[in-house]
Amino acid sequence: MSGKIFKSLATVSGLTMMSRVLGFVRQILMAGIIGAGGNPVADAFWAAFRLPNMFRRLFAEGAFHAAFIPMFQGRKVEDGNVAAKLFAEEVLAGLVFLLTLLTALVELAAPAFVYLIASGFGDDPEKFALTTLYTRIMFPYLMMMSLVGLMSGILNSLGRFAASAGAPLALNICLITAILLYADADTEITGQAAAWGVFFGGVVQLTLLIYGAARQGFLLRLRMPRLTPAAKRLFVLGAPGFISAGAIQINLIIGTNIASREPGAVSWLMNADQLYQLPLAVIGIALAAVLLPMLSLRVKQGDEAGASRAINRSLEISALLCFPAAAAFIVMGAPICDALFRGVASEALSLFGARQSAFTETDVVKTGGALAIFGWGLPAFVWHKIFSPAFFAREDTRTPMNYALVAIFLNTALALALFPAFGFMAVAFATVVAAWIQVFLLGQKLYRQRRFQPGGRLAARLLRILLASFGLSMFLNWSLGYTDLIADYLWDRSWLAIIAISCAGIIIYGVLALALGAVRPSDYKDLTGGK
Repeated sequence: MSGKIFKSLATVSGLTMMSRVLGFVRQILMAGIIGAGGNPVADAFWAAFRLPNMFRRLFAEGAFHAAFIPMFQGRKVEDGNVAAKLFAEEVLAGLVFLLTLLTALVELAAPAFVYLIASGFGDDPEKFALTTLYTRIMFPYLMMMSLVGLMSGILNSLGRFAASAGAPLALNICLITAILLYADADTEITGQAAAWGVFFGGVVQLTLLIYGAARQGFLLRLRMPRLTPAAKRLFVLGAPGFISAGAIQINLIIGTNIASREPGAVSWLMNADQLYQLPLAVIGIALAAVLLPMLSLRVKQGDEAGASRAINRSLEISALLCFPAAAAFIVMGAPICDALFRGVASEALSLFGARQSAFTETDVVKTGGALAIFGWGLPAFVWHKIFSPAFFAREDTRTPMNYALVAIFLNTALALALFPAFGFMAVAFATVVAAWIQVFLLGQKLYRQRRFQPGGRLAARLLRILLASFGLSMFLNWSLGYTDLIADYLWDRSWLAIIAISCAGIIIYGVLALALGAVRPSDYKDLTGGK
């Protein structure tokens, strides 16, 4: 069982890593060309991008799968491929009908919709108009990502993870191409080109997933929409699942609205969000994609002990990988932002001209501060992706929904209460607090149901991983004092010094993890041996 988790995780994580690296390139180029706090185009683009991007994460990375995969697998196991395909076609018809109506509504009433996602832009006519334009261009991406979620759910249920994990590469390639083609244009035009890049990225992703499903014998036929008993049950399960699995994303949308009252805040939050999304995607989202079908199958086979072991090993693997990333964000938030959005961006832009990055020192400080706060929440963001599938595999979406609603309420109340005193930083803080509360509630509920039995090994490993991460943070904090000295040996480039410190930190963490017993070579043998 552990071997299957590891091998599938390696496939998903590898492709996800490639996508997120390209996402870094995209983010660096956007920050370098249009900047952040000093340019209304940046706030407008990221506000308009927030909702379709949220739907990408919800449908293609978890929430839709929470309801669809257990039902699809149930049909396949009990009635065969023909019945499973019919069920998928019924879902496709309903999604196309509902999403077409929603898209048409938003296209016609885009200004009203912008108020829902960034009400603070109402005091800035230029920024509001740009957000409205970008929203109209990008919103169809939401429909395409919903259909991508359906196709990837089918493929993941069949144990085929590569196509769905690799499809996001298309979005970043399209965005990077659009940005570079219009890098020397007015920033408003560059923003518009990036919006069209999002649109065409959705088209390419959907095409790839349809092809992948067709190769597995699941080329779906578009039927007339009907509210069949199966489709109705999916809606009953899916609506709570959408809220519960998407609570963190919903909180970010709420945070975007609150932060829109402060100029530049939407861009600062979005840039910080994109940075911590790398470890979250490679670890948490990849684990969730692999774990949900595995848990669902074990639950249907009556193997509760195996399901519990899968959760324990997933928590252990995720902690080993995400704790050091969290430590780096907390200690090096601003230096990381300076290295990427100013140093690397300026070097990249120099290949296309002599311009410098438009990302300012203020942008570095603000984005770095938000990233450090998000670092404290990274383990919670990841573990939410592990605990939630334990409920979804049993077709229980209502319990996590209730906890999600608690988290959303607390996030909103805390952000609104702290915003007057702390500005947009209150939004990041509230998101982190709400995420930890939701994870605690999910974990304790599973423990009370005896579906999550931590055991001595998990507790011991988590403590050792925590100690190794603390040692890493001490090393990083000490090393930052020698950034200028290290830069002297790296062509006077401080961004290279930050990268060198980060690479050294990875080695230090690996040595500490082995020395403290946080990980053992025998673990790798067990995983690859399929034991």
